[in-house]
Amino acid sequence: MLRFTLRRILQVIPTVVVVALLIFVIFSVVPGTFAASLFADGKRAADPQMIARLNEEFGLNKPLVERFVTYVTDLARFDLGTSFRTRQPVIDLINDRMWASLQLAIAAMVFALVVGVPLGFLAALRPGSVLDTVTMVGAVSGLSMPQFWLGLLLMYLFALQLNWLPSFGYGDGSFRNLILPAVTLGVTPLALLARTTRAGVLDVLNADFIRTAHSKGMSEVKVVRWHVARNALVLIVTTVGLQFGSLIGQAVVIEKLFAWPGIGSLLVDSVAIRDIPVVQGTILVIVLWFLVINTAVDLIYAAIDPRIKQE
Repeated sequence: MLRFTLRRILQVIPTVVVVALLIFVIFSVVPGTFAASLFADGKRAADPQMIARLNEEFGLNKPLVERFVTYVTDLARFDLGTSFRTRQPVIDLINDRMWASLQLAIAAMVFALVVGVPLGFLAALRPGSVLDTVTMVGAVSGLSMPQFWLGLLLMYLFALQLNWLPSFGYGDGSFRNLILPAVTLGVTPLALLARTTRAGVLDVLNADFIRTAHSKGMSEVKVVRWHVARNALVLIVTTVGLQFGSLIGQAVVIEKLFAWPGIGSLLVDSVAIRDIPVVQGTILVIVLWFLVINTAVDLIYAAIDPRIKQE
C-alpha cells in the first residue's frame, strides 16, 4: 500500500509542472496587460508613459524566457507572486478566500450525497417503479439545467417571493447564507450520483454471486447490506471524488451569481483586470485541489478493492 501511495503522489508532480507551464504560456500570449486595463473603461485617456512604467515595474517588458524562469523559481519556493492590483502576496489573497470556497464545495457535496445516493439506490431496488421513473427524469433534468438559471430561479423563489433566505452574499458565514448557493452547485453532482448509483446497483444485482446468495436463503436485507452496497461503493466513491474535485472549478459561476467571496469570484475579478499573478495562482490552486482529491480517491479505491494496487 505504501508503494502504491508513493506512486500516486509522484504522478501528481509532472502534472503540476505541465499545468504550470500551460498557465504561464497561455496568459503570456493573451492580449492586454494590467496597465492597459486601467484605461479600458474609456474614462481616462491612455498614458503610454504610465503603461510602460507599470509594465517595467511588474516585469512584463522582460523576455518571455526570463519571465518563465522567474515564475518557475518562485513556484519552487511556493511563492505565487504579488498581485498587481493590491500589491499583496497572491497566496494571502487565496488563503483569505479559500475557506469560503471549501464551505460551498463541502456543503454542495454533502447535499448531493445525502439526496443522490439514497435515491439512486432505492430506484435500482425498484426498477420500473414510479420512484425509479421520477428519479431518472429528475436526474436528467438536473444534468441538463444550467446552474446559473437554477440559481436565479431559487433566488427569485426563496429570497424575493417567500423571503425565507438571503438572496446573495456571505454575511457572517451563517448556514442560511450557504443554502441557496450550495443547493445550486450541488444539483449537478446530485443528478450524476443518482444515475451512477442506480447503474452500479443494478449491475451488482444482476451478478451471479447475488443469485447465489439468494439461493442459499440469505435475506434481501443481508444481500443488499453485505454484497450490493459494498460492490456498488467502488463506482460511487469514484464519482464522488471526481465531482468533489471539480466543484471548486464549477463554483466560479455560482460564486459570482451569489456574490460569494471564494477563489472563483477572485479568479473572475482578476481576469477582468488582467491581474496575471492572481489568475495564475488561483488556477494552479484549483488544479492542485482536483489532483489531491483524485489521489485521495485512488487510495480509498485501492483500500476498497485491493486488486487495484496490483495493476
